[in-house]
Amino acid sequence: MTSIPTLRETIAQAEAKGVAVGHFNISDMEGFWGVIKGAKAAGVPVIIGVSEGERDFIGIKQVVAIVKSVRDEGYPVYLNADHTYTFERVKEAIDAGFDAVIFDGAKLSFEENARVTKQCVDYARSVNPEIIVEAELGYIGSGSKVLDEVPEGVSLENLTTGEESARFVQETGIDLFAPSVGNIHGMLRNAPEPRLNIERIKEVRQAAGVPLVLHGGSGTSDEDFQEAIKAGIGIIHINTEIRVAYHDAVKAYLAEHPDETAPYKFMKPAVDAVAAVVERRMRLFNMM
Repeated sequence: MTSIPTLRETIAQAEAKGVAVGHFNISDMEGFWGVIKGAKAAGVPVIIGVSEGERDFIGIKQVVAIVKSVRDEGYPVYLNADHTYTFERVKEAIDAGFDAVIFDGAKLSFEENARVTKQCVDYARSVNPEIIVEAELGYIGSGSKVLDEVPEGVSLENLTTGEESARFVQETGIDLFAPSVGNIHGMLRNAPEPRLNIERIKEVRQAAGVPLVLHGGSGTSDEDFQEAIKAGIGIIHINTEIRVAYHDAVKAYLAEHPDETAPYKFMKPAVDAVAAVVERRMRLFNMM
C-alpha cells in the first residue's frame, strides 16, 4: 500500500508547490462523504475540520475512526479539531487521535492566548511530535452562517501585525498561525465579502516563519484566494459555503418530493452539492 505522508509533510509539500491545502468542516456522514468525494475528484489531499459543536454531535472517537478508515484505504485525509476554546478540550482531541488541533484564544489578551497555546503545544509534543498545533491572533468572529453585517467585535482595520505574529510564534512554538488579514467568519448576505489584505499576509508570513491559515474563507473571491496563496497562505478553511450548499440541496429535493421519507434519497443531493463546492475550491487552491 502507498505510504500516506503526514499532515506536516503534506503542508510542507503544498507550500513548496505554491498551493494551499483545503480544510472543510463537517457535521455528519453526508458532509464527510461530500468532502471526500470532492477531494478525490480534484485528486488532492484534504483536511476535515470539526469544531467543538460538530465533534460533540458526531462523536469524537467516531469521527477519528471514519477519517482513519479512508486514510487506511490509501487516501491522504487528515482530521483537525477546529476552534477549540480550552486546554481541556484540546487535550481531549489529542488523546482521541486527531492529526491537528486549534486553540482559539482570539478573544483573549495576547498574554493569556500565548500562555494557553504554549500549554497546548507542550502537551501535543509530549504525546506525539507529529501532531500539528495551530493558534489564532486577531478576532474575526465565530460560527459559520450567513450574516447581515460584519460580526460584532471584528475590526477590518486593526489587523494582525508582523511584529506581534513573530512574538506569538516565538513564545508558543506553534506549527501554524491564523492571523486576522481582512477575513471574517461566515458569509455576508447582501454585501460583498471584505477584501483580503494581501500585503499584510506577506508581512505576517515573513515575520511568523510558519505556514499561515486563512479562516473564514467562504465567500472570498477567486482572485483574493490566489493572491493570498502566493502571499503565504498554506491552508484555507471553508465551512459556510458547504453548509449553504447542503441546506439548499435538501430543501430543493424535499420541495419536489414532499412525501419522500428515505434519508439516503433526500440526503444524496446534499452529498453531491457539498462535493461540487469542495472540488471547485480544491482545484482553485491547487492552481500553480
